[in-house]
Amino acid sequence: MRKQTLLAKIQAGVSADDYRRLLALFLPILIDQAFIVCLSLVNTAMISSAGVSAISAVNMVDSLNIFLISVFVAVSTGGTVIVAQYKGSGNGLMVSKAAASSVASVSLFALGISLVMIAAHGPALQLLFGSAAPDVFANAKTYFIGSCSSFAGIAMVEAVCGALRGIGRSRVSLVLSLIMNLSYVLLNILFINVLDMGVLGMSIAINVARYGAAAFALYYLVKMDANLHLRIKDIVSVNFAMLKKILYVGLPFAAEQMFFNGGKIVTQIFIVHMGTNAIAVNAIGGSFAGLLQIPSAALSLTAITVIGQCMGRQSVEEARKYTRFFLWISSLFLLITALIILPLFHPLVSLFHPPDEIVHDIFVIVLINAIAQVPLWSASFIMPSALRAAGDSKFTSIVSLLSMWLFRIVLGYTLGIVLDGGIVGVWLAMNIEWGVRGSIFLWRFRGKKWYQHRLI
Repeated sequence: MRKQTLLAKIQAGVSADDYRRLLALFLPILIDQAFIVCLSLVNTAMISSAGVSAISAVNMVDSLNIFLISVFVAVSTGGTVIVAQYKGSGNGLMVSKAAASSVASVSLFALGISLVMIAAHGPALQLLFGSAAPDVFANAKTYFIGSCSSFAGIAMVEAVCGALRGIGRSRVSLVLSLIMNLSYVLLNILFINVLDMGVLGMSIAINVARYGAAAFALYYLVKMDANLHLRIKDIVSVNFAMLKKILYVGLPFAAEQMFFNGGKIVTQIFIVHMGTNAIAVNAIGGSFAGLLQIPSAALSLTAITVIGQCMGRQSVEEARKYTRFFLWISSLFLLITALIILPLFHPLVSLFHPPDEIVHDIFVIVLINAIAQVPLWSASFIMPSALRAAGDSKFTSIVSLLSMWLFRIVLGYTLGIVLDGGIVGVWLAMNIEWGVRGSIFLWRFRGKKWYQHRLI
């Protein structure tokens, strides 16, 4: 028997109607992810005009911001899964209750995190980044306080967008995200480039953009939406039974994200000790990585909705079919983006105004990452989205935690510091960790335990 071609494997079991439905869901998420990544790239490029110390400070704090934001975004993902499963089961009333509970719980989580971190910002930054240069540390303090102040705003937007994606309304989710992110870009141009306010200007911009988008998101849900039928009193009241379902998925994911992104912070501490140039290399390399992964990151979000609705219909084979499809198409996307971005490396890297002596290091980590992601990234990131959408949240979280700390941290320290591999060694360890984690998820997917959870 002849082996199937790659195209045949991608298309196996997926009809023309399936393609149309998936495309309608995927394209708005793709546009959203592309805009978010390009926004990050543009913002990094803009703040780089304020000097290496500014870009280094923003990168350091963003590693901590991602750690904190990931907690309430994880709870929001729990809401998306529950909404998607109720949507798949055809229970409209419970869809509405799940969406309201998600918005309420995510906003409260974010507010609590924000207040604690603003109060403890000094010791937290000193503990993590105390060895940074004084000018870098001063900029980091300003940006961190500003970022923490905006958490409740972005949490509300994320929760609303997650609920809308859960029912397949990804176009509206896109609009809300664009409002927040486009206003952030425009305000950054005003405060950083026009008014020359540097890191302080970025902090002001992020708050105005996020709270403005949150206000519009609430207005949309209450006054304009015809599907979720939410009222303000539904959002401010807590439905504990629904909250328990959301947290069943969201809390293990939140714990995973805390330890996973905590591991990234530990890695960042390694890099801080390597010097300001190494921090800048890591920041710019991260921007390229995000650019390369745009379509696949969008697929990982799409998978949560699609697999969640399949499981709501109790259709395991359909969930398997779509998961395999997402894995193959994601790997194809990663190959295409690598072939597009690598030839454009020099004009793109020039946007960041890097010193000449670090351009080669940036290219090396971008090249290694582009090659490694094609066979490794999809199983490591698409697969856990599918497993989590089926309710297999605890297993995916435990695997992610162990692989992060045993491979990315220990191996990253060994390759980067002990063996003097520098920033390249740290990134190699990350790529190896993808392979380990993805292999375990594929093994889980071949069994039966991942779909034996009952969330609704």
